[in-house]
Amino acid sequence: MKQYLAIDIGASSGRHIVGRLEDGRIRTEEVYRFPNGAVREGGHLVWDAEALFAHVKQGIAAAVRRCGNIESLSVDTWAVDYVLMDGGRPILPCYAYRDGRTEASVAAVHGILPFAELYGRTGIQFQPFNTVYQLYADKMSGRLDRADGFLMLPEYLLYRLTGVAAHEYTNATSTGLVSASTHAFDAELTDRLGLPRALFGALCQPGTALGALQEEIARETGCTAKAVLCATHDTASAVLAAPVGAGFDCPYLSSGTWSLLGIEQREAHTDEASRANNFSNEGGRDHTFRYQKNIMGLWMLQSARKELGLNFAQAEQLARENACDALVDCNDPAFLAPPSMCAAVRERAGALTDGQLLYCIYNSLAHGYRQALAEMGAVLGKRFDVLHVIGGGSMDSLLNERTAEVAGVTLVAGPTEATALGNLLVQMIAGGEIEDIAAGRECIRRSFPLREYR
Repeated sequence: MKQYLAIDIGASSGRHIVGRLEDGRIRTEEVYRFPNGAVREGGHLVWDAEALFAHVKQGIAAAVRRCGNIESLSVDTWAVDYVLMDGGRPILPCYAYRDGRTEASVAAVHGILPFAELYGRTGIQFQPFNTVYQLYADKMSGRLDRADGFLMLPEYLLYRLTGVAAHEYTNATSTGLVSASTHAFDAELTDRLGLPRALFGALCQPGTALGALQEEIARETGCTAKAVLCATHDTASAVLAAPVGAGFDCPYLSSGTWSLLGIEQREAHTDEASRANNFSNEGGRDHTFRYQKNIMGLWMLQSARKELGLNFAQAEQLARENACDALVDCNDPAFLAPPSMCAAVRERAGALTDGQLLYCIYNSLAHGYRQALAEMGAVLGKRFDVLHVIGGGSMDSLLNERTAEVAGVTLVAGPTEATALGNLLVQMIAGGEIEDIAAGRECIRRSFPLREYR
């Protein structure tokens, strides 16, 4: 029986999950988990890339000890962050997207490429931390002067495992530098920004084999697996696992630290309404697009719970007992990295008790989802009656209840580990055990119970 290893790293934790196909169902087993988080270094928020790599190796060794032979493995993480390379060596630190270093570079980029033009070419929504602005910040600081390449974070970790450098398509689109029409890095954009062409190689589709682990890694971990590119952008992996049938008429909400609400499309939508509503067209497998909108997500709840010293169950119960009408705009930049999330919410919503504050966040997220669905429906000329919620947030019953009621939809929740499942699904297709994504989604539907809220 073939076994596959998904290394799924989020902004707050990482996990190694072994998957296998048994009687038409996917069985999973978590074999390793580790904490993650940006750290402050030299006045900036950065990722400890070396610690991440150490955990990646430890988790691989744990998978072999627990489960035996691994057929293949892959890594997914959040998007936009990367490691600059110099002759195969990393140029550190690896900056975190919540760092404020792009404040000046956003204006500089738009002075050369007005955002309307940038969006028309790439279809990627504006976020101040998009890779295009981070790379230009590197240019302004001189960091690019000795760089001859860059690797998005999961591709960097895979490079450390295999020695093979690659640019995976779904993750590359999040840079804001990939053409929505050619599905390749847009050389005209990079040239106009003065970014070295050497940084931008050919793009690879999910399922591309990278090869065997380097000898020293194989010895250290006891693993003889080959590495495969999954959809290395975690949202892309999660959406592959969403049990949404054909997909092109079924909206999804990938609910985690960020909320990504969208729908799969065969073509990008770069019209004025899409730009005005800040929808993105991020790459999917086989050059499809995830037409979606970023909404601040569970980051707000996670931050408020931490400040209040409450666990998940306590916070949900307190919110249920303190329903109120207070609302905030979850996409307000003030909520991106405030010193105090509770203070930021109260500043905009008024004097709220702790329970009212938590309910306000739940309610505001639900209204944000309703608005995004309405905006998406207006552009596409569709009305949506069902919303599929995947990821860790699919376990949050209060948020599911509020979203179903506020948005007027039937909400289908699950699977929870969608990102890891999407990672495994691509590997199983590459391994010849599952025919295609549609067959994989049906397999996932049989394997994991879904919950409905009306």
